[in-house]
Amino acid sequence: MNKVLEVPAEEPSRGSITCVGLGMTLGSHLTPIARSYIEQADVVFAGVSNAIVEQWLQRMHKDVRSLQSNYGEGKPRSKTYLEWVDLMMTEVRTGRRVCGVFYGHPGVFAWSPHKVIEVARSEGYDAQMEPGISAEDCLYADLGIDPGSHGCQHFEVNQLVFFKRRLDPTAYLVLWQVAMIANESISKADASAPYRQLLVDRLSRDYPLDHEIIVYRAATLPIEEPRIRKATLRDIATIAMTAEETVVVPPAQAPQRDEEFIRRMEAIRSMHEKPVSA
Repeated sequence: MNKVLEVPAEEPSRGSITCVGLGMTLGSHLTPIARSYIEQADVVFAGVSNAIVEQWLQRMHKDVRSLQSNYGEGKPRSKTYLEWVDLMMTEVRTGRRVCGVFYGHPGVFAWSPHKVIEVARSEGYDAQMEPGISAEDCLYADLGIDPGSHGCQHFEVNQLVFFKRRLDPTAYLVLWQVAMIANESISKADASAPYRQLLVDRLSRDYPLDHEIIVYRAATLPIEEPRIRKATLRDIATIAMTAEETVVVPPAQAPQRDEEFIRRMEAIRSMHEKPVSA
């Protein structure tokens, strides 16, 4: 009697998630590896708010799903971002290769990419993040700022005003999402002006009210130029501002030398340079 050979069944494919960044300027900043993940995915989730960007993505992949419909007037952003994680993980758990696409760098001011990678790894799925060019990178280039020259401190605005943080007026201060101060949801009305006055009050502890500041927005389309406006610190409360704009406060004081540290450093140096006796 001939024995029938049994062919082992193929193991079901394991799902995976890769979060990539588009960079800030459409088409110009996309890295080759990010493009590869988008093109080779089974399904692409787009965490972008621009219809032109979505159409551009659809030219690279036939199954691009927008995450924007999960936003709602007055709905907490934290709830929306949890829904994004659930949507992406549902596809990962069915064994599909998922690519999450986000503006700029997918790990900068983006909670969902970090969370979905954490959840996927905890469940045994492959998960990774590929970096992209962020608004911070564009800011340094467009404003001619070298963070190594004076130092640079970055705060999401609510991280600054809700907590006791120390500011260094001898370094650059970069405040992100100032128009979203005290706003936990997506709102069509800009009601941030009274809250921004509180921000001015906070900053006035370390900077003069007439100190020049910069309101900056990176270019998102190749035909655009970056938006750069100069104002004073007190103007932060009253000038029109969008969620995409960033406030940059240049140094207001010169740094003071730490003479004690320098003295100790020079003592160590002279000890090492002292000739060894025969």
